[in-house]
Amino acid sequence: MKNILFAFFILPSLNVIGQGTLLQPGNASAVNVSPERLKRIDQFIQGQINNGLLNGAIAFVARDGKIIYNKAFGLDDTDKKTPLKTDAIFRIASQTKAITCVAAMILFEEGKFLLDDPLSKYIHSFKNPQVLDKFNEADSTYTTVPAKREVTIRDLLNHTSGIGYAQIGSKESNAIYAKNNIRSFYGQGSKSLAEDMQKLGTLPLMHNPGEKFTYGLNTDVLGYLVEVVSEMSLDDFFKKKIFEPLGMKDTYFYIPPEKQNRLVTTYYPDSTGKLQKLPDEYYDNGQIKINFPKTNGTYFSGGAGLSSTVYDYAIFLQMLLNGGEYDGKEFFQDIL
Repeated sequence: MKNILFAFFILPSLNVIGQGTLLQPGNASAVNVSPERLKRIDQFIQGQINNGLLNGAIAFVARDGKIIYNKAFGLDDTDKKTPLKTDAIFRIASQTKAITCVAAMILFEEGKFLLDDPLSKYIHSFKNPQVLDKFNEADSTYTTVPAKREVTIRDLLNHTSGIGYAQIGSKESNAIYAKNNIRSFYGQGSKSLAEDMQKLGTLPLMHNPGEKFTYGLNTDVLGYLVEVVSEMSLDDFFKKKIFEPLGMKDTYFYIPPEKQNRLVTTYYPDSTGKLQKLPDEYYDNGQIKINFPKTNGTYFSGGAGLSSTVYDYAIFLQMLLNGGEYDGKEFFQDIL
């Protein structure tokens, strides 16, 4: 979402943590962290707020599984003077990608596919892919040549498939995807994930699979692959296989009504740099509804669709640091 500030400030864990570690409240000195140095975080964030660069932010630090810093600063809504709280729910955008990749690896661990399987084995529209050859910027017409090989699941995980991004990608991918009504895949309401992903498979790749890294809609395709292989919606798979086992109680594609008041207010810098609030009905570039987490949508974007709290996402990160295990539950092995 262009020019939108999400007041989301999460610090990474300070070291790699051993298997079995659970997040629990702790004391900074007990894990060899200086309480005085932690105060520098207060000073930095408050300075950003005082300078008008942020309205509010949350900072979180854990070491050896001990939560030694978890604070909210400033305001969520400057008009209502509503303070930001540590349980605020943020649109986490591309942080969704990491969760989708774990979902895919769970299915890999279950023997449902191999990483070097051709994607077309599961999503047939990706069979015999074509690569963009010549592109006419005036009318978005193009020519293609056959790809040297098929896209694999590993390519999706590595962003080496040749699939571009809609709206924020190259001029070629932006134009071709827009012409085919393929947009950045969140806030799409009742659109069909299956329909869009299958259509994407008929469009040209921006380069040959494996040729180079191109940040694109790979993880959205991976999310649809999870749906096809598991025979579950991505929403249900996340809930049953990741969120519920981890105890992530505040992470959703579409937030339930009783928690919607915790969704953070969004702001953007105007031409002078001053932060201005976006109305709930605002559409970014006329396409993405800023208020989508409060809708009752059915489109589950594996690349950018989730909303979550700092604490929930910290649990997920702790599981990754544990090598795929948390609270006696194993999610995957040996992919870090």
